[in-house]
Amino acid sequence: MNYKNLKVARVIISLLFFVFTLSLFLDIYEKYANETVHEILFLQFVPSLLKFIGTLALGSIGFIIIIALSVFMGRIYCSTICPLGIMQDIVAWLAKKRSSKKFFYKKKKAHSALRYSLLVFTILALVAAFSTIVTLLDPYSNFGRIVTYLFRPFVVLINNGLAMLLQYFEVYSLHPVKLVATPWFIVLFTIIVFITVVYMSYKRGRLFCNTICPVGTFLGLLSKLSFLKIQFKPDNCTKCGKCIGTCKSECIDLKSFTIDHSRCVDCFNCLSVCEDSALTIISGKSFISSTTNAPRRKTISTIATLIIGSKALADTKIKKGNTELLINKKDHPVSPPGSIGIKRFNDKCTGCGLCVAVCPTQVLQPAVSQYGLKGFMQPHMDYVSGYCNFDCRGCGQICPTGAILPISIEEKQLTQLGKAVFVKENCVVYTDGTDCGACSEHCPTKAVNMIPYEGKLLIPEVDQSICIGCGACEYPCPVEAPYKAIYVNGNAIHQAAEKPKEEEVTTSPVEEDFPF
Repeated sequence: MNYKNLKVARVIISLLFFVFTLSLFLDIYEKYANETVHEILFLQFVPSLLKFIGTLALGSIGFIIIIALSVFMGRIYCSTICPLGIMQDIVAWLAKKRSSKKFFYKKKKAHSALRYSLLVFTILALVAAFSTIVTLLDPYSNFGRIVTYLFRPFVVLINNGLAMLLQYFEVYSLHPVKLVATPWFIVLFTIIVFITVVYMSYKRGRLFCNTICPVGTFLGLLSKLSFLKIQFKPDNCTKCGKCIGTCKSECIDLKSFTIDHSRCVDCFNCLSVCEDSALTIISGKSFISSTTNAPRRKTISTIATLIIGSKALADTKIKKGNTELLINKKDHPVSPPGSIGIKRFNDKCTGCGLCVAVCPTQVLQPAVSQYGLKGFMQPHMDYVSGYCNFDCRGCGQICPTGAILPISIEEKQLTQLGKAVFVKENCVVYTDGTDCGACSEHCPTKAVNMIPYEGKLLIPEVDQSICIGCGACEYPCPVEAPYKAIYVNGNAIHQAAEKPKEEEVTTSPVEEDFPF
């Protein structure tokens, strides 16, 4: 077999997976992401697994196919399908191009204690529905956050700059896209993860995959049992070292003519550089004796718990003139429409950021402390950043794990995510004696109405029975958060709102209409 052609085929396929996955997060015009997401992400391991656990649907058996592939031929997923793995390969390729070393890599020992501890810890977290661990370690979700919170803003800024330039010449093929700032802590955390992955791959190839990533560790266990393996033919080997120098998993041992298949990602680099036909792909049954390594000791090391400081406000009131403003007290954050409830959402979401990327109003923002430690980086409805469009169902259509289910437009418009709460003491009508009405003007169900107050002044009144908690009232309120005069208190479990009277229903609020 011509192994150079095999490597070229693997590289082409991996780049296709990478480009298609990347395009989902950078589809700023929402041209195709909703229609293609499930096909493109079908083979992503953790999203497929979580979706299957929740739905038992045949359309979510991609992880089973990955397991079967791993049992047949090793970690093909890591080298060809995983976007974070392919990103590491790109960085490693650039590092090797810049280096003058004849042999870029060397054989290194496995960090077994760390690898298997993190795998056990992840499995326990998955069983206990403590999804934060899965969120932090899932390679697909880490890639999604890197693209959404670091790369996508630059794409949007470049698009908006080009759109303004073209409009100057009366060319309107591009249009500006809204860009909302992500919480600084999320951006900082994502930068740290990105730098860590890039540094590890620049220096040591697939070190991240073979020390931190639980998916890689799990598939590595299956790879030790795989039917087809890369194996040595010792009689042909001249110990030139070319295979070791190109092995980015650093798992080839020339002294014993063995390969640590739990770390090998089947990149085929070693096969393509071996000029002596000393390496080949054959059935593992022929080499059972050569793979009997000493048993690994599986130990669980101490894992430092990520401590996130909650937003704490020393005072619950501030002064505005002679009036004391009251802080908004929310019993629950607001989870996306289609998530059914906070607990279910926290159990299934991996915080990949795909729904954040496609949200047209950018109301979906990654949580820092809103859900607590369990929901770190999972999206919540941030009505300071935007509102939930009355006719939009994009997040449910694109979610790869089933954490946000697709729902009909009729169901969405009657799903009560939370209830609007009016705080009279904070309203500018009460504090400043001035007209406002922004909340009522933009409420799509007319759950907020203006009623007589003093003289010709009108003040808001909320009918919570028909409120859907979309935030179209909270977002335009001119009072700064967290002292909004009207805010949405989330429902722990989504409820059904009553259908408003036909004449009360209005069209969805248009972003440009907001005065603030």
